[in-house]
Amino acid sequence: MVIEPPLSWGYGQGMSAFRHRTVKNCAVDRSARHSTAGGVALPYRLGRRRRGIRCRHCPELSVNRNTVILWRKRFADEGLDGLWDIAPGRGRKPRYSIDKIAAIVDATLQTKPAGRTHWSCRTLAHSQGVSKSTVNNIWRAHNLQPHRTKTFELSRDPKFLEKMTDVVGLYLNPPQQAIVLCVDEKSQIQALDRTQPGLPIKPGRCGTRTHDYKRNGTTTRFAALETLQGKVIGECHERHRHQEFLKFLRRLDTEFPGDVPLHLIMDNYGTHKHAKVKAWLKRHPRFVSHFVPTSSNWMNLVERWFGHLDNQAIRRGVFLSVADLQASIAAFLQAWNENPQPFVWTATVESIQEKLTRRRRTLEQIQPGCTSPKSRKRQR
Repeated sequence: MVIEPPLSWGYGQGMSAFRHRTVKNCAVDRSARHSTAGGVALPYRLGRRRRGIRCRHCPELSVNRNTVILWRKRFADEGLDGLWDIAPGRGRKPRYSIDKIAAIVDATLQTKPAGRTHWSCRTLAHSQGVSKSTVNNIWRAHNLQPHRTKTFELSRDPKFLEKMTDVVGLYLNPPQQAIVLCVDEKSQIQALDRTQPGLPIKPGRCGTRTHDYKRNGTTTRFAALETLQGKVIGECHERHRHQEFLKFLRRLDTEFPGDVPLHLIMDNYGTHKHAKVKAWLKRHPRFVSHFVPTSSNWMNLVERWFGHLDNQAIRRGVFLSVADLQASIAAFLQAWNENPQPFVWTATVESIQEKLTRRRRTLEQIQPGCTSPKSRKRQR
């Protein structure tokens, strides 16, 4: 078996293309000559055959004979591992020292420019006395992206671990002879009409849309994602009160007839815990409620489906009325259910807890007490 040297080396960090071909041919030649019928190399034959190998690859690869001899010698002395790195004293010398690179990385992580929230390539380059390309290369090498941010919120629910274990357990080990549904609503979906038509996409130019718009009303989308097959059941309402939520629960009761248990994964929105909703669920015992921790809607898989709905059917759409918006949502839902794609949950309770522990430790260093569980408000 011949292991090919890697080709993805930067300038001054490895072998060129012709050296790669040379080493590969040498390795094939050595593997063919140095192995017996059973694939075992004999030390005595190794020495004799090494002296008998000729540099017949020089004319084929248009390289110097001394180059082939050099790489064969390194291969004979150190094996394949000796061909990956540059020999001491060879290759392009770095322009900036390790201390300078460390100073740029430290300035990116630990400091901010005066009057600004983060560094840019040009501002940091001017501060450090280097070029913007140097800063960009160092950032890429260390996977630093100070211009980007992501949103997150650490849950302070006192029963976080209990609720998380319950919900994740439904994803990883769903109950037999039961259906798991992720239920939620996307409220205040706006029917927006642009003030001017957008320009169509063409080679070299993306599609355009105006920055201003006209509001033509809103709607609320109730949806239930069936976790096993990925199908979605949904309907639109003008409002998102407990009355509309009860209508949607009755719809689910009709869509899944029989006595099959329905496990509903929901957030802590007040509508889901209304007294009339609780009374209805008590009269229908096959509906089993599971609530995600507060500030942890990322555990509800239907939120991911809402993201697809927003990106692929709403954000770029032009809607002259609420009816147009609802028709677009219905068309997306129908197309999705024709070829449903279930969302597969893979994170375990232990992995989530470990990640949150690291974040909690970091936040406590920044602001002590900011991750402490919230106490319930006293009822007057």
